[in-house]
Amino acid sequence: MKIWDKGIAVDKKIEQFTVGRDRELDMYLAQFDVQASKAQASMLAQVGLISAAENEQLQQGLAELAAQIEQGTFTIEESFEDVHSKIEYYLTEKFGDAGKKIHTARSRNDQVLTAIQLFLKDYAERAAAKMLALVDVLLRKAEQHQLDLMPGYTHFQAAMPSSFGLWFSAYAEHLLLDLALFEAAHTMADQNPLGSGAGFGSSFPIDRAQTTREIGFGSLAVSSVGAQMLRGKTEKTVAFALAGAAATLSKMAYDLVLYNSQDLAFVELPAAFTTGSSIMPHKKNPDVFELIRARCNALQGVPNTIILATNNLPSGYHRDFQILKELLFEPLTQFLDILDIVLFALPELKIKPNLVEQAKYDAIFTVENINQLIQAGVPFREAYKQVGRAVEDGSYQPHREFQTTHLGSVHNLGLADIRSKVQQFKQRSRLLPG
Repeated sequence: MKIWDKGIAVDKKIEQFTVGRDRELDMYLAQFDVQASKAQASMLAQVGLISAAENEQLQQGLAELAAQIEQGTFTIEESFEDVHSKIEYYLTEKFGDAGKKIHTARSRNDQVLTAIQLFLKDYAERAAAKMLALVDVLLRKAEQHQLDLMPGYTHFQAAMPSSFGLWFSAYAEHLLLDLALFEAAHTMADQNPLGSGAGFGSSFPIDRAQTTREIGFGSLAVSSVGAQMLRGKTEKTVAFALAGAAATLSKMAYDLVLYNSQDLAFVELPAAFTTGSSIMPHKKNPDVFELIRARCNALQGVPNTIILATNNLPSGYHRDFQILKELLFEPLTQFLDILDIVLFALPELKIKPNLVEQAKYDAIFTVENINQLIQAGVPFREAYKQVGRAVEDGSYQPHREFQTTHLGSVHNLGLADIRSKVQQFKQRSRLLPG
């Protein structure tokens, strides 16, 4: 069944090419098409385009479809072009004319767009919840290890004393920055395009404010032409949010691959979280973080693929938009899977103690040596030269009385501030329930 069918046969080869993977990918949209259709039917009854009895039938049928989707029994057979035609067919078979009226004052353009907007809005909320859970894990690890010193590196050279508390909290703070991008994506997706039709509105006396309220959109996409321009724009905005968070997780994964190596040996994964070699029995490979790194790097390319697919299109609907589902939906699922595995693995990460006691890290205390000379009245430039000469001639002795308590107090202040940022985000963000 095709909801645009006029009785003219379409060549089978053309049909297969144009339908593409819609039946498979539309399963992402099924619950949201049902949600929007319920509001559509309610609105049609309210303005007198269908009867109250017909609305009651449609609400019953749509509730049945929602239950099938939730239970995993809903399918889109090959006889249907997409999820939208399957839902309309179900309602028509069950209720006759009432099912045929559900599409009144609606185009497939705004029907598809509404379902996609709802899906991407819901996705941003689900991703945000997992990211906030990861922020909490990172902050708890930061508190646990705020006094565990580690060498900080620049240029792959040991530079200054740092701590695992500082390292964990840095990623927590950056995930909060990434959530700002998801907020922008959520704002873009939280616009109701239903009623914009094919992009030029409807001559029926529809109530778009009612559908906006019933569906749960934050605002109405007022211009019918502008509403259709959301297609591609919302997907691109979500993709940029996805890429931003993926970049953060990729960097964290790369750090952990390095830190898990024998040369650095800063951290250790439980044996059950590693893989081995077919010929080297000693190997415990951090494959989980290597795969996170690779997958997150691939996710950072998603915005570019969407730009390439849509960049030269004028206003209005174009079938080019269909492939956006292929480009975006599965990467979105992959990102949630990555968040799940990081949430699973990170709490089990073991931190090696007393790292900076090793002689190879003596030089990371040079800045502290300089600071002590400055406190004794030596000008900075002279103190810098004195310590530099000592390092070069081998007479340098690190001040191992470096104040870990001072470092810890600084990090305590930082952790409190980051937790305050988290609370502020939770209080103001529309990404979260309530």
